[in-house]
Amino acid sequence: MTNVKKQNFALPIAIMFALFFMIAFVTNFAGSMGVIVKNQFGASNALSQLGTLANFIAYACMGIPAGIILKRRGYKFTALTAVIVGFVGVGIQFLSGYVSPSVAFGVYVLGAFVAGLSMCLLNIVVNPLLNTLGGGGNRGNQLIQFGGSCNSIGGTIAPILLGYLIGGSMETATVSDAAPAMMIAMGIFVLAGIVLGVTNIPEPHMETIEQRNARRAGNVQKEKYGPMSFRHFVFGAIAIFFYVGVEVGIPNTANLYMSGNPNVGPAIAGTLVGFYWFMMLVGRLIGAPIAGKVSSKTMLVTVSLLAIAFVLCILFIPETITISFREKALPLSMVFVVLCGLCTSVMWGAIFNLSTEGLGKYTPMASGIFMTLVCGGGILPFVQNWVADFSGHINSYWVVVAGFAYILFYALFGYKNVNKEIATE
Repeated sequence: MTNVKKQNFALPIAIMFALFFMIAFVTNFAGSMGVIVKNQFGASNALSQLGTLANFIAYACMGIPAGIILKRRGYKFTALTAVIVGFVGVGIQFLSGYVSPSVAFGVYVLGAFVAGLSMCLLNIVVNPLLNTLGGGGNRGNQLIQFGGSCNSIGGTIAPILLGYLIGGSMETATVSDAAPAMMIAMGIFVLAGIVLGVTNIPEPHMETIEQRNARRAGNVQKEKYGPMSFRHFVFGAIAIFFYVGVEVGIPNTANLYMSGNPNVGPAIAGTLVGFYWFMMLVGRLIGAPIAGKVSSKTMLVTVSLLAIAFVLCILFIPETITISFREKALPLSMVFVVLCGLCTSVMWGAIFNLSTEGLGKYTPMASGIFMTLVCGGGILPFVQNWVADFSGHINSYWVVVAGFAYILFYALFGYKNVNKEIATE
């Protein structure tokens, strides 16, 4: 890392921060678009989540291939590919607001899927690239933490901006209302592509010519074991599936519920959902120093129990009990949606830490599998809103309780490495 430290990478670091922002902005934008999809295309609660589903199913398709691309072609190629695909994906979503109504919904879902491919590629590349640009060590970790903060900011802004663009009524919301936000996203992708294209990016981990030739000649020895040989990793990968699902399902469903409530409306709903993502930022800022003193197991058990308690408040506080918010009668239960952000903020890091403990050389492959299981962020919200179609938005939060219950099981029992006899060095 010595050569990396001597060079000035201020501009590409700034672009990585922007891409961290874009990952959350584009992802949360797809979730918030459910309000528009439900109105313009007459979709059910479940079908309104097809954009989110398509966005996250892309992770299942691209997770492992993205890791292979990164290893064989390096950071720069992977990052450039991601921003190009991201521009195309958001562009397709933009066009869905102006094509024939008979195909508009399909075009929108296609755009969400293509954008999801980009988000998966970006997730694979931004963390290790920031670490490399920082020269590794404390500086590299510091840059990643700053990047995570940018990610939370993007997640906060997306629903607030979309709620503002929609205005006060869900009944008049259309895809074209969101056009300004999508144009901003495409502009950031273009700028990122230009900077990446003219910047020399270090590639310390890219496959060497010798390794490439050996691979093509079939001289690479196959491993007897892999990440899936470890029980605690398998349970952890499932926990990641549930985690991303509840993280996305909590605000998405609340957005649909509040936007359809004439006493609240899309603008207030978007603001409250934005507060949820802001609480994730707060949770990460608080959780970072705590994580240095408290074990991942203890942290995960604590936030899982607290999250279950908050969701039970959503389920059992009567909808008739309201508080005044911007001269609107906001159901008190929705306050606990916002508070859930404090709990979900630190779960990814804790689950990843526990799941990869003791994996050694299998950790990079485990990361690719983790990224594949991020598809839970599309599947679980779809299931939750399918339940909402039959039993109401509030009752659908039992799906979230089940997800948090599994995460609690993992934190208490599933995290234990019972396969220590497997050599990992």
